[in-house]
Amino acid sequence: MLGIKEIQEILPHRHPFLLVDCIEELEPGVRAVGYKSVTYNEPYFAGHFPQEPVMPGVLIVEALAQAGAVAILACEENKGKIAYFGAINHAKFKKKVVPGDRLRLECEIIKQKGPVGVGKATATVDGKVAVSAELTFMIG
Repeated sequence: MLGIKEIQEILPHRHPFLLVDCIEELEPGVRAVGYKSVTYNEPYFAGHFPQEPVMPGVLIVEALAQAGAVAILACEENKGKIAYFGAINHAKFKKKVVPGDRLRLECEIIKQKGPVGVGKATATVDGKVAVSAELTFMIG
């Protein structure tokens, strides 16, 4: 299990934009499974939406990308590099994510050629799919 400190050794993201609390499973270059505990204290809930707080879908996709970045940047040849978004394809938003939810973030690297790759990503809450997408990344 990787905690915040270990994740910060791999990713350049920091609070408030680090959206992964821990990585439970890691196969460098293959896949990562992490978690984000969604609390009412998240800064975006002040405006999205005050009467009905919902985690923005784009931030769920970013959290998935960060989990995928841990998988790819944990490879020895990518240490110290950054994974940038290249594309988001086939994104589907199926369930609201609200304060109190524990978001499970899974990203499997399904393709890689040189510095470009694709991850199949799924975010779930209590076993139910909240978001799924295919994420293209570029290592720089």
